[in-house]
Amino acid sequence: MWPLFTLNRPMVWLGLLGVAALPWASGVGVRLTTLLLLALGLWDAWRVVRQEHARRALGEQVMLSSEDGIMICDARHRILTVNPAFTQITGYALEEVRGQDPSMLSAGRHDKAFYDRYWEALTSLGKWEGEIWNQRKQGDQYPEWLRIQAYRGENGKVSHYVGLFTDISRHKAREQDMRRIGFEDPLTGLPNRRRLHDLLSSRLRHLRAGEGLDMALIDIDGFKAINDAMGVEAGDRLLSRFGQRLARQVAGGVVGRLGGDEFMVIRTTNFDDHDTWVAGLCEHLTAPFEQDGQSLRLGLTVGSCRAPDDGRDSNVLLQRLESALYSAKRHGRNHHKRFQPALDEPGDRQLELVNDLRAALAHGDQLELHYQTQHSLKDGSLVGMEALMRWRHPRLGMVSPGDFIPLAERHGLMTPLGAWVIEQAVSQLARWQQAGLPRVPVWVNISALQLIQGDLESRISACLARYKVPPQLLGLELTESVLLDERAGDVYPRMTSLRDKGHQIAIDDFGTGYSSLSYLKRLPVDKLKLDRAFVRALPDDRADAAIVGAVLAMAKGLSLTVVAEGVETPAQRDFLRKQGCPEVQGFLFSRPVPSGEIDARLRQEGTGVYSGDGAAIAPA
Repeated sequence: MWPLFTLNRPMVWLGLLGVAALPWASGVGVRLTTLLLLALGLWDAWRVVRQEHARRALGEQVMLSSEDGIMICDARHRILTVNPAFTQITGYALEEVRGQDPSMLSAGRHDKAFYDRYWEALTSLGKWEGEIWNQRKQGDQYPEWLRIQAYRGENGKVSHYVGLFTDISRHKAREQDMRRIGFEDPLTGLPNRRRLHDLLSSRLRHLRAGEGLDMALIDIDGFKAINDAMGVEAGDRLLSRFGQRLARQVAGGVVGRLGGDEFMVIRTTNFDDHDTWVAGLCEHLTAPFEQDGQSLRLGLTVGSCRAPDDGRDSNVLLQRLESALYSAKRHGRNHHKRFQPALDEPGDRQLELVNDLRAALAHGDQLELHYQTQHSLKDGSLVGMEALMRWRHPRLGMVSPGDFIPLAERHGLMTPLGAWVIEQAVSQLARWQQAGLPRVPVWVNISALQLIQGDLESRISACLARYKVPPQLLGLELTESVLLDERAGDVYPRMTSLRDKGHQIAIDDFGTGYSSLSYLKRLPVDKLKLDRAFVRALPDDRADAAIVGAVLAMAKGLSLTVVAEGVETPAQRDFLRKQGCPEVQGFLFSRPVPSGEIDARLRQEGTGVYSGDGAAIAPA
């Protein structure tokens, strides 16, 4: 509190001195001087009083306008005054609380130990700060952040206590919202993956003797088709209803949503009826849902496991749940699979292979390109080569592409692998070009992810420019599924751009995908690679023979070249030649071989043509 007035002022003392000297002043000049000193003292005293008054008014104005509640108590903890913010927060006016103990506001949430610590800090330190729960006049309770300061008089004793507090109920509500966002799925209100992990760990810790923990990971089959047909909003409503039905079915258990259309269920049980329980879940959940006038019956794929039989660690159990679900998906949709120890072995091997593949990409010394030649059936001449990736693992030896390519697709490694193949193929073309060997196009496979990434064209152009290789020597093979992959967008202008630059474009594995004649007519394609599945049984299989004849006739009408893959016998070669197939590729002519072996075959092109049976034949 500021004092109203103080005598500790030089001008005031001069004025008092003038008053004391005035009766003894004899001369007019002395009297005038004394009166002047008195006037100056009075003026200074008046100025000080006005300043102190202004400061006090400012303090009162700050107190009135503060958004924090302010409460001033005397030494006996009786309320003397409060500000408007106090009334706004608590609902009590000054007349209702003056002379009252602040404990009248207590919500009763704190125990004796809390208040003992409160008084100990206030007595020893003269202040206390912390969160405390109080009660408004209307009866509702709220949290506030309270700061109490003790003020002492000249005698050193406490004369007043000043408390400032802020209503933090909104802040606490935001904290709860953030906690809910961190632990709850916003669509269904069920626990999310993070919360499920905590709940699983808690239930594992509290398992008693003879108890087990049943877990199931549920994936809704074909949910994307529901979203496409009914819209995302309807799909979200269906997911919410699915979660509610699941929660009702396992009352007392834990139900959560991991994301997308995957849900997880945990129950503690004394019964050894795991398979029966999962079957009951599936039966209940596949009952029809009535939505927007339609009756929807969902298909479910479920992976399950049981603790402690399948593990006691939450991370291990979650991993084994996913292994079981993945195994169930591989065996077909609408299927249930319980975890078996054997499922861990492929998973561990796959994880090891993925890590090794990343290392191989980083160092580049294990990956190789082999080349399988393509030949004209008219004269046996070498007309092209397909670049095929090989992985020479330091411990496992040669790893089949059938093993590591699906892993690369699943773990996002196809884009760097595809870029490596293009780089190696173009650099090899440059070496053959510098050696003066015949120029033969090399074909590389393009994955959907390379198209989706969006910078395939610029990467290829930059690589060709760096090695000074013409684009006509680099052919691009795309599968039918890549051409129709919605994630890649409209591939027509991109393929047109690549073809305009000089690249030839082929459709690989033709006949095994969607085989739409409309895109063959529209897309800028140069070649069709007839899949080996239609060549394997030639010439004896009448159905395959009819399909091959039809494809060749269609390609001729569209001015497309056909390359038949998988030609392994002279009978197959002769049949394809009679049917008018222009080009072939297969073991009869060459297995995929390293670039060093291709060098010799390219040199043979100067004197003769490689026929595929080990002899060079003269061009027809």
